[in-house]
Amino acid sequence: MTNFDEVIPRRDSGSTKWTRYDPEVLPFWVADMDFRAPEFILDAIRKRVDHGIIGYTRPPASLADAFREWLAHHYDWQVPEEWLVWLPGVVPGLNLAARAAATGGEVLMPTPVYYPFLDVPAHCGGQRVDSALVRDGNCWRMDFDDIAAKARTADVFLLSNPQNPTGRAYTTEELQTLADICAEHDVVMVSDEIHSAIILDDKRKHVPIAPLNPSMRCISLYAPTKTYNIPGLSCAVAVIADEALRERFTEARAGLVGTPGPLAYTACEAAFRDRSTWVPELLAYLRGNQDRLAAVAGERMTPVEATYLAWIDVRDIAERQAVEPHFLRHGLGLSIGAQFAGDGWVRFNFACPRATLDAGLQRLADALA
Repeated sequence: MTNFDEVIPRRDSGSTKWTRYDPEVLPFWVADMDFRAPEFILDAIRKRVDHGIIGYTRPPASLADAFREWLAHHYDWQVPEEWLVWLPGVVPGLNLAARAAATGGEVLMPTPVYYPFLDVPAHCGGQRVDSALVRDGNCWRMDFDDIAAKARTADVFLLSNPQNPTGRAYTTEELQTLADICAEHDVVMVSDEIHSAIILDDKRKHVPIAPLNPSMRCISLYAPTKTYNIPGLSCAVAVIADEALRERFTEARAGLVGTPGPLAYTACEAAFRDRSTWVPELLAYLRGNQDRLAAVAGERMTPVEATYLAWIDVRDIAERQAVEPHFLRHGLGLSIGAQFAGDGWVRFNFACPRATLDAGLQRLADALA
């Protein structure tokens, strides 16, 4: 059993998460877990380092096999190797996809959304078009009437699946409707599925959108970095069935986006080969953390079906004062909703040991009061 209660000091490690704020502030912002990476990944890295030469490296055939077997095992999705394009991260993949498909046109996305999505249209010379997610009781839903109307003129649809920051794990029915809309209007679907393994609601499952409508042109982006807490070893993969789209995607990276390094490939392969109890243990711990957070946030947050990120309503606070300074005064470093096109909300990362979380929740209770 993994000891997720272990507190590992990070301030002296150059951690982006822990060095952003003064020492008296506890950080719950960036999507970076405070858990030790699993030993089987660390062992694979050590073995690769012991080789003694860390040179330029092509993605090994064994890596493609591991990923294809992972897709087949978890989602019964059979993917040929030629569909795969290896990348140094999902965010570069989002931007490459838009460069390949937007051609200066409209890029449609549901909001609020992970903030690098919002910058993609400007990077490709396109226009950003938002479709606001609608809070329906304890659930955030896409407005399909709005999406269908805006898809008529859009080139690209950017999807966060599971959804960051609201924590939705979309149903097959929802994703089927979306896939059919994009296929009907020949909108290229770009689906960020980096949180696919982090499903907290045991009544939900992750559904890849690409197989739902084979006539939809789709770029699906995967990486194990969030699940296994190895974001510093950036390695991702794009799955692109359409040959012409895949060629344009590959051409768009020329001279701009390189390839991952050998340690990243090694860690990534070890993660995709994992069939241990590590992820189920992680999910059980995260469910407990979510329950603790929900007890403090109450109706301000909707249940987190997926990810380890809670979306919390602080519009009453925002009416009176600036949100970020308010929480910093209470010793909390949170992601501010405006970054996600969600004014009046904050995102809280609860992937940390209980001792850290409980200290933060005491501060959160004071800040919300």
